[in-house]
Amino acid sequence: MPRPSKAKRVCRMPICTSYYAGNRTEGNHEIIMTVEEYETIRLIDYMGLTQEECAGQMEVGRATVQTMYVEARKKLARYLVEASRLRIEGGNYDISPGISQSDRNQIESDRKGDFTMKIAVTYENGQVFQHFGHTEQFKVYQVEDGKIIDTEVVDTNGSGHGALAGFLKAQGVDTLICGGIGGGARNALAEAGIQLFPGASGDADAQVNSYLAGSLNYNPDTVCSHHHGEDHDCGSHGDGHSCGNHGHSCGGH
Repeated sequence: MPRPSKAKRVCRMPICTSYYAGNRTEGNHEIIMTVEEYETIRLIDYMGLTQEECAGQMEVGRATVQTMYVEARKKLARYLVEASRLRIEGGNYDISPGISQSDRNQIESDRKGDFTMKIAVTYENGQVFQHFGHTEQFKVYQVEDGKIIDTEVVDTNGSGHGALAGFLKAQGVDTLICGGIGGGARNALAEAGIQLFPGASGDADAQVNSYLAGSLNYNPDTVCSHHHGEDHDCGSHGDGHSCGNHGHSCGGH
């Protein structure tokens, strides 16, 4: 008898589960994407995680993630090219019992039909500061129903790389827009349940508005200028500070 497949760990359910081409009302065939396939798209393409990191989040092997991810991308391509219907449902998954509070708040918010969040931007003179670990200020934006209702500039008080994730979590931040950032700091943010959008630049207010409009120009592969490749683990910089702890979380940034 074949061994039953292991349930995949899913940290956030999709906000919308049904999509269709607006200019076609008849004859659309339907493509079914499982919830765990959707989760690979969310973690890899949206959150910017590697397949290995995604596997750690979902508590499965990397080969399993690769198979699900390739299948999910094929279904997305079919949906776009064939102007078909796409539905996200079913599969073999468990909602993570260790889901972050920000993710829980987001799910509850989605269920109630409203949307609240806090976005932080590494900040200097109105611009997106380009080195996360050395930022002295964040500009924090309170958002409700896709609109900015309040902003505040907060000082980090000399917090270093690893401490900044905890600092942002204490501020209630669930999304970060920044310039360069190291691997250790990425992990610390993921542990704190903060979504990360690195590689942004320019006017801070404009970048947040672009994010809310779904048009933020960012690069998930951006690293700090002093990080010279993937072999640098940000664990120690010789000046006594650390970029953060390594580990897996729901990425609910």
